[in-house]
Amino acid sequence: MWMKNSYFVIALLFVMFFIKSGNAQNGLSSPYSGFGFGKVNNNVSMTSHAMGGLSYALQNPYYINFKNPASYIAFDSLSFIADAAFSMISTTLKTDAKTQKYMMARPNYLAIGLPLTKHWRTSAGILPYSDMGYTILNSVTDVNGNKSYTYEGDGGLMQLFWGNAFKLYRGLSIGVNASYMFGRLTSLRTVEIGGSNFFNTSVNNSTNVDGIYLSGGIQYFFDIKEKHRFGLGAVYENTAYLWARQNELITIFQGSYDNMTGLDTISNIVGAKGNMIVPQSVGGGFSYSYNNQLLFGADVTWQNWEKYRLMDKSDSLQNAWTINIGAQYTPNPLSSKYMSRINIRAGVKYSTGYFAVQGQPVDELGVAFGLGFPLKGTNSNSSLNILIEYGQWGTLKKNVISENYIKLSFNFILQEKWYQRVKLE
Repeated sequence: MWMKNSYFVIALLFVMFFIKSGNAQNGLSSPYSGFGFGKVNNNVSMTSHAMGGLSYALQNPYYINFKNPASYIAFDSLSFIADAAFSMISTTLKTDAKTQKYMMARPNYLAIGLPLTKHWRTSAGILPYSDMGYTILNSVTDVNGNKSYTYEGDGGLMQLFWGNAFKLYRGLSIGVNASYMFGRLTSLRTVEIGGSNFFNTSVNNSTNVDGIYLSGGIQYFFDIKEKHRFGLGAVYENTAYLWARQNELITIFQGSYDNMTGLDTISNIVGAKGNMIVPQSVGGGFSYSYNNQLLFGADVTWQNWEKYRLMDKSDSLQNAWTINIGAQYTPNPLSSKYMSRINIRAGVKYSTGYFAVQGQPVDELGVAFGLGFPLKGTNSNSSLNILIEYGQWGTLKKNVISENYIKLSFNFILQEKWYQRVKLE
C-alpha cells in the first residue's frame, strides 16, 4: 500500500510540474521577487534543505544530492531511486505601518537516480529555479493631484537537468549536470493620475527565456580512522547565456487600467531578441561522519550577481555570500527498532543577499529542522521526510520590508531494485 500511494504521489507531482511550467501564475507574493529573474530557490534536495542547505560534501546511496553531481557515484549498484518533494509556505510581509500575509503550496522537485556501470551513475529531474510574483501599489500627491503607481510581476524559471558522476579513484569522484533552463517572466507598470483630464500610462512586458546551464562538481572522501570519515566537495556553476525573446506594449488611456477608455498604443515591440545572463557561482564545503550515526558539515558559496543582464540591462543586484551549516543524527541505523532508525536533521543558512533596496542589502537567515522516517512494509531504504523551516528576508531595523516565512515540506524517497543478474546453478 505504501508503495502504491508513493508512486501515485510522484506521478501527481510530475503532472503538476508540467502544468506549472506552462502557466505563469505561481501564487507567490513577494516584493523581493521583482529583482533579476525572480527569487532564486535553494535548489537542493529536501534532505540537504533540512540540514540548512548543506550539500557540497554530502554523499549517500539513499537520496539524490543534485547540488553536487559528483555525489551520484554513491548510488547502490543494484538500486533505482526516485525523490519527489512538496511544500506549503506561509509568509508575512511587514512595514512600519502595514502587515500582509499569504500562503501558497507547490511541488519542489522530482528526480531519479540509477547506476549505469561500476564507475558511472546518472540522475535526471526537474525543479523550479526561480519564482516571480508581486503586486506593489504606491500613491503620491503633488501639484498635479494624486498619482497611483502599480507594479506587478509573475512567472519564473524551470530547470530540467541530467547529471552524470564518475569514480576516478577510491573516494574520489567528479560529476556534471547539464540543465535546460526555460521560463516566462511578465511585468506590468501603470501610472494613473486622478481626474478625467489626464492620460494614464501602462507598460506591459513579457520575456520568454531558454538555454543550457552547466555545473560541475568534485568530491573526495577518506577515513581518518575506524568509524571516522571526512569529506570534501566543491561545485562550479558556469555563467549561462540564455536566449531571450521580449514583447513590450506601451499604451496611454483614460480612466482606470481595469476599465480604460480611449486606448492608444505608443509602442509595440514584438519578438525582440537578446540574452539573459545567469551569473556564475562557486562553492565548497566539508563533512564529517561517525559510524553512520552522526553527520556534521558546512558550505560556503559565492555568486557573481553583478554580472546579471537581461537584454543588456542590469538590475540592483550585488555579489552574494551564503553559509550553510547542518547536522544529522541517527540513533542506530542498523537497529531492528523503528524509532532508532529515524533520522534527525537540523541546520542554519545565512546569505548576505543578492539585491539591494535603496542601497541597503537585503540579507536572509533561515533555520531548519527535519525528520526522516523509514517506510514500513518495504524491503528497501525508502523513506518519508518532513521539514519545517523558519526564515527572514530583510529587517525593519534597516528600513526595508521584513519578509518572514514558515515552510512545511514533505518528500518521498523510493529505493527499488534496478537490476540483478540471475545466477543459474
